[in-house]
Amino acid sequence: GGNVRVGLEDNLYLPNGELAQSNGDLVAKAAELVRLVGGEVATIAEARTMLQLEKAN
Repeated sequence: GGNVRVGLEDNLYLPNGELAQSNGDLVAKAAELVRLVGGEVATIAEARTMLQLEKAN
């Protein structure tokens, strides 16, 4: 557990009620919240491994 899903498909607004301009806005806020509660954000390589994705070219 503990995985977080973010994106405009799931939510259009930031916690302050402002409309998110991109998925990046939502990812940045989610990462901030994860760190706030003492969690660690996976690197791209770690996320690819967890999701069993092939290495990027």
